[in-house]
Amino acid sequence: MNEQAILLASSDGLSPQDCNLGKLLDFFGISWRTSTVTELFADHNGTNQVGLRLLCASDHLSTLLRGLEQNPDRARRWREQIHSVFAYAGKDIAALGRLAEIEAGQNPFGERRPYSGQFEVSDKLPEFCGIMAGIRIAAEDAEVDLLFASAPHSRHVEIISLNHGAAFVRLESEGVPVFLCSSRSIIDIESDLPDGIFDLRQHVLQALPPVLYIKWAFAETCWAAPEKSACLIIDDPLLKPRYGFVDYRELLSLMQRYKFSTNIAFIPWNWRRSDSGVTRLFRENPEYYSISVHGCAHTRAEFGSDDSEHLYAKTRQALERMDQHEATTGLAHDRVMVFPQGVFSEAAMRILKRTDLIAAVNNDTISSNSNPRAITVADVWDTAIMAYDNFPLFTRRYPRSGIENFAFDSLLDKPVVIVVHHGSCRDHCGRLIAFIERLNALACPLRWRSLGELVRRSCRQRALSDDVTQVEMYGKELRIENLSNRTKQFLIRRRERDSSTIMEVRVGSNPVAWTYRGDRIQFEVELKGGEHTTIRLDFHELDEAKETAESLNYTARTMLRRYLCEWRDNYLHKLTSLSSNGN
Repeated sequence: MNEQAILLASSDGLSPQDCNLGKLLDFFGISWRTSTVTELFADHNGTNQVGLRLLCASDHLSTLLRGLEQNPDRARRWREQIHSVFAYAGKDIAALGRLAEIEAGQNPFGERRPYSGQFEVSDKLPEFCGIMAGIRIAAEDAEVDLLFASAPHSRHVEIISLNHGAAFVRLESEGVPVFLCSSRSIIDIESDLPDGIFDLRQHVLQALPPVLYIKWAFAETCWAAPEKSACLIIDDPLLKPRYGFVDYRELLSLMQRYKFSTNIAFIPWNWRRSDSGVTRLFRENPEYYSISVHGCAHTRAEFGSDDSEHLYAKTRQALERMDQHEATTGLAHDRVMVFPQGVFSEAAMRILKRTDLIAAVNNDTISSNSNPRAITVADVWDTAIMAYDNFPLFTRRYPRSGIENFAFDSLLDKPVVIVVHHGSCRDHCGRLIAFIERLNALACPLRWRSLGELVRRSCRQRALSDDVTQVEMYGKELRIENLSNRTKQFLIRRRERDSSTIMEVRVGSNPVAWTYRGDRIQFEVELKGGEHTTIRLDFHELDEAKETAESLNYTARTMLRRYLCEWRDNYLHKLTSLSSNGN
């Protein structure tokens, strides 16, 4: 696994954009070092270095390639030692033009200006583009530094094109692949996201080219997910034969035909009201249907409070209701919280961590606190956000985010989680199915799971050797499998700021020893070929546990809210839909 990363720098050190490349390499678990052009092929570096991946500004690459022309020994080392190169447009924008002219016979044209249209990711390099192959990304007034001119006899291969030019291309120099990105800037993954949401459409050339290159060039050593998992969530509906536009039997037939799974974010307040025929349908089809915990009574901002006692009582009540629902119907539930209205506080995340819930799933990533913590690009790019007391917050998106954002999430090894409401099932789910078909047509197939299984199987791993795999755990439960035919060691680690909160780590039914170093717990699991197991972290309960009785007024208002919401969904929305169709 000889995949070495080198950032080419000037004698003054790394530029801010070079540093951003370094942050990306760190994020994907790639070790790297810096070198100047002069140092790269110096005699003291030896001649046994192979598999070098260079990342740099076009200025440095241009200098390097000119030096090869003047020094046959360096040219030989270039061919023998360099695996590939990624270069972005440096300060000297003309350097990129010289590279394009030397290697491809074409000059870039145009200065930075807003472009409209669509970025198109090539489908001719599937090994490089992965799940992004063939994706089109809306470009509305996208800031583009320059484009490489397209021509019928160009020797470069367009990877990302826009209108009649290319913004990311593949060339060859002396047999070495060289990837040129026309952007002057590389995304800073430590920068804050004001709304906590990452939208690829706003950062195409700053984010996609370097990520594509890193995932390709360091495929054997970078962090990667064991599978590309997906799940559809429908918020709120009761388990009745029909709720709003949801017809559960019709939806099941669609899932069977179009190959996807659905999780119902179930409101625990409704635990007594499920139809036995529908719960039987769910029990008999666990590969398609599952339910999760959607708040408690789904009152406004019920998990946006800072009152720990109130939050703990509310969470316990929600879980007790879900347990009662399971005892009554025989339908198990995924112990995953979906926040009503997307509202949550930092205190809520701290409380949820100390219950049987294994994760939370949400659209919003910024807490409701008066002075919320900043959420960075790296936080959101991670498999799950771990900024809130190390309790995992998995992100989800509405279909309107665009297929490109879901594909990019999967490229980053995040699970693909789609959220809709019952209104998306109007027209017999026609639009929803069209979107699902686009997801299933992505270059890398998705594995549809229940929400709980999606959480359990969401991790990042990388091979340290043929017999040792390092695993980054996120949820409170993790399912790992040894897909080889030989015994392997799995080195599991998980972020945890306060190890005193951990009561026990279990592999299967057996407790295991663990150590704490820095901000992570670590432990080892050995699996024989073909074996699998489930790991679980148990935390000490909180002292906030106190019984709180609901007032008659609260009970009445909650009931009124629930029935009004159901009347809206079952009657008002349908009447509005019929009226609009009639027009």
